[in-house]
Amino acid sequence: MPIQIIVEKCTGCSLCIKACPFDAIRIIDKKALIDLNKCTICGACASACKFKAVLIEKTPLKCELPDIKGYKGIWVFIEQKNGKIQSVSYELLGKAQELAKKLKCEVSGVLIGFNLDDQLDELIWRGADNVYLVQAPEIANFNDEPYTNILVELIKKHKPEILLCGATAIGRSLISRVAIKLKAGLTADCTGLDIDPEKNILLQTRPAFGGNIMATIISPNYRPQMATVRHKVMQPMEPDKKRKGKIIKESFSADVYASRTKLLDIVEEIETLVNISEADIIVSGGRGMGAPENFKLLEELAHVLGGAVGASRAAVDSNWMPYSHQVGQTGRTVAPKIYIACGISGQIQHLVGMQSSKIIIAINKDPEAPIFKVATYGIVGDVLQIIPALTKKFKEVLNK
Repeated sequence: MPIQIIVEKCTGCSLCIKACPFDAIRIIDKKALIDLNKCTICGACASACKFKAVLIEKTPLKCELPDIKGYKGIWVFIEQKNGKIQSVSYELLGKAQELAKKLKCEVSGVLIGFNLDDQLDELIWRGADNVYLVQAPEIANFNDEPYTNILVELIKKHKPEILLCGATAIGRSLISRVAIKLKAGLTADCTGLDIDPEKNILLQTRPAFGGNIMATIISPNYRPQMATVRHKVMQPMEPDKKRKGKIIKESFSADVYASRTKLLDIVEEIETLVNISEADIIVSGGRGMGAPENFKLLEELAHVLGGAVGASRAAVDSNWMPYSHQVGQTGRTVAPKIYIACGISGQIQHLVGMQSSKIIIAINKDPEAPIFKVATYGIVGDVLQIIPALTKKFKEVLNK
């Protein structure tokens, strides 16, 4: 037994009973008796016993590391909704090609669904050297259980070294389940990926401690090395129609496709103006807007520019804008051509979500606001006066 009472030394003093936090000890016939069903071998009783009547034999834990030889290649889970491949997949294929050059390996996409053959060429043109294709009517739309089963079976069979996935609602739901089944490491919401030149392992960088530091995480002893990456963080490859690739069709038995849940309907979210994740121009407001009704000024400017309205977490937490408009670490990551930050101070949590924008225009009455450090252009002044003036001028120039 890992723990036992030395009867000859035990006096029945009950000090061990008082020390035990799990109520696992009783005094019977003036001797302590341990209930092993309750005991967790915490050692509290041994420390409390003045007569050294509690003996604990600690067996060193043996951790056998898995054999990771034979794992090679970079895989990207290709996300599709309603039969249409999502742009985050193309972004990951582009990054995977950069990593593959350092590892001298191939990039493969994993596509699960139904009637997707017309989009296979696009995957190859945008970076996939191989496409593992699994198609069946019952898996046309995403479902946690069958998609997890399929991906796990494919990984066990082909042994990829790295698996990348979008940090989307689908990606987050799927890839965590895959990691648990494979007992592999997973780093979520990465903003940077690279290869260690000496160890040839994946360096996964993400914000930590509320976005106050950037942590680089490695998984040297388990495979595949798995990471999710936010939409718009990586840049997709330009389509190269000369690229050639291989389509590898896989199929599985009905039990792999089985699920305890049933998809009843898909309801598309209705957003005002333009989806901020796909917008080329975003007009975003923060606490400096002063009140929810002032966001109408941003909506007018966005309408004139053909853009979308975004918001900082402070504005969303104040119920000035819906969460679907939130830009930042806990919201959406965006990379528009123009990002206009209005009344946003520029804390690191917000910068993580928009710093990849090509042009950043900051409007803030505080000349020392952190947003000006990343801004391409800065305007110091009252947003409630500047925004209407900009809207009026753009209407004149754009004949609106």
